[in-house]
Order: sequence, then C-alpha cells, then structure tokens
Amino acid sequence: MHMSDALLSPAVGSAMWAASAVVGARCSQVVRRDPDDRRVPLMGVLGAFVFAAQMVNFSIPGTGSSGHLGGGMLLAILLGPHAAFLVMASVLAIQAFFFADGGLLALGCNVFNLAFFTSFVAYPLVFRPIAGPNPSRRRLAMGAVAASVVGLALGASGVVLETTLSGITSLPPRPFALLVVPVHLAIGLVEGLVTASVALTLWRARPELMPGSEAAGGLRPRRWLLAGVAVAALATGALLSPFASELPDGLEWAVARATGGSSISAPTGRVHALLARVQRGTAVLPDYDFAAAAGSRAEGRSSAGSSLSGVLGTVLTLVAALCVGPAIRRWRAR
Repeated sequence: MHMSDALLSPAVGSAMWAASAVVGARCSQVVRRDPDDRRVPLMGVLGAFVFAAQMVNFSIPGTGSSGHLGGGMLLAILLGPHAAFLVMASVLAIQAFFFADGGLLALGCNVFNLAFFTSFVAYPLVFRPIAGPNPSRRRLAMGAVAASVVGLALGASGVVLETTLSGITSLPPRPFALLVVPVHLAIGLVEGLVTASVALTLWRARPELMPGSEAAGGLRPRRWLLAGVAVAALATGALLSPFASELPDGLEWAVARATGGSSISAPTGRVHALLARVQRGTAVLPDYDFAAAAGSRAEGRSSAGSSLSGVLGTVLTLVAALCVGPAIRRWRAR
C-alpha cells in the first residue's frame, strides 16, 4: 500500500507530510519521557523484521493481485503505539529513499496510512478492548486479527481519500474504493494471522514485554530473543524475498482495474520532477534490484538483487531504529 507520487498533488502530499511530522514529534516526546529504555533494542530488531517481511509479497487468490505484511499492528502490540509509529516511519523512509518504494511526496501519506491508523486507531480501539489487560492466547489472537484488518482497511480508505482530494488522476473514486478496500481486507486477514503468530510466540517467551499487560515490568529482552528476531529478519530478507509474488500489489491492482488497465502517467509539475530527481539520486537499489536491471528487465526482480536489498534494508532499518536509544538518552540529558 505504498502510494506513488503520481497519485498526489503537492498540496495534499505536503499536508500529509506535516500531519505525519506532527504525530512523529509527539511520539518522540512520549518516548523521550519514558524512563524505561528496555524496548530500544527490540525496536531495532522488530523494525528490521518488518522491513524484511514487507518484501515478501503473497498472492491473493481469485484477484490476480498480491499483498505483504504491513507490520504496524505487530509493532504496536509489542512496542506500544508511540514507539511503533517511529519505527514504522523509519522503515518507510528507508524504503522510499534507498529503494524507491513509495514516492517522496507520498511519504507523509504512507506513514500516516500505515503507521497512524494502526498505532492510534486500530490498536487502542480494537486490539486493546479485545485483548484486555492480561490477554489469553485466544484474546490476543482475536485482537491481533481484528485490529490488523481494521488498520489496513482504514489505510486503504486513506489512500482513496488522499487520491480523490489531489484530483490529478483519472481514477474514479467509487470504483477505486470498491476495489482497493476489499482487497486490503483480505491482506489484513493474512497479516492478522501472521501478527498473531509472531506476537504469541514472543508473548510466551517474554510476557513482560507486552505494553499495557499486567505482566509488564522492567526486564530487558534477553539477548537470545533479540538475536533470534534479528536472524529471522536477515533470513527473510535474504532467502525469502526472491520468492515473493510478482503479481501487482493490492494498490497497483486496484488502480489498473479502476482505470481499465491504463497506467497513471507521472505528473510533470516542478515539485514532482524535483522529488523524482532526488529519489533517483538516493535510491541505491531501485525497486529492490540493481539499477541497470531495474530499468531493463522485462519482468521480475533478479534473485541476487532481491537478496542484497533484503540484507541491506534490514541492516539499515536495524541501525536506524537502534539510533533512537542514544538519541533519546542525549535528549533527556539536556
């Protein structure tokens, strides 16, 4: 559900950048005031895992489209909403700048759609009431699935609203909404099952890590747990990403169906052109492949390019998330 700049006007893109920046600043303040740093290492490895998992697209039967794990709900469950928003924003920024996945103008929209709705709507209003303060396995799983579906549906609805308000494409709003929202309900169901499985595994290993749980305490994640998640992230990025479905993702599929198969041409305005040049300069592996291959191949990514992208992106996300800890400590010391 990574929007491209072709769907957005500069006014809407800038407004969503501002909205995401305001939310991010507030989240930074909350995380800064939290005296407990025990989740900082977990932020790093979970961010890396989410990056790697987003590279593995799976087919949606009967649609000709594919989807991938969003990861926002998993982060919110294990880190709390404020830290989850910051980690997801880091993941999306790395994807946009280093891999040209989602436009730079659209980055604010993508952060809001994938991080805000899961962290500050679906998590407190769906997951927490279902899971409760001391969740059982069943309540935790039910809450994760329901909240994941709601979060992705809200994010898909946000895409429709932002595209419609931009008014620079020929996408008919109602047919577009009737395509993009249902397909993301299906993606959300798969994401919910994966989220529930991962959350249950970590919850059984360290229940005190669950924010809001009665078992929550001051213990830090054990090194073996952090190492295990980091290894899983690297393995996913390096070994599973080459096997990702080549079908268009749910958003691309909905755009193509709503326009009768015609592509959306890139806007020629000054802002769009400038940001496109910036992204071409920063993207080391555009579309998660070698630059020459990305511009010339007929279809599909090269296995070597996907694996390298998975490893590089996982490491970059891990480093970015881990930098939050020292930054928070320096901020507190002022």
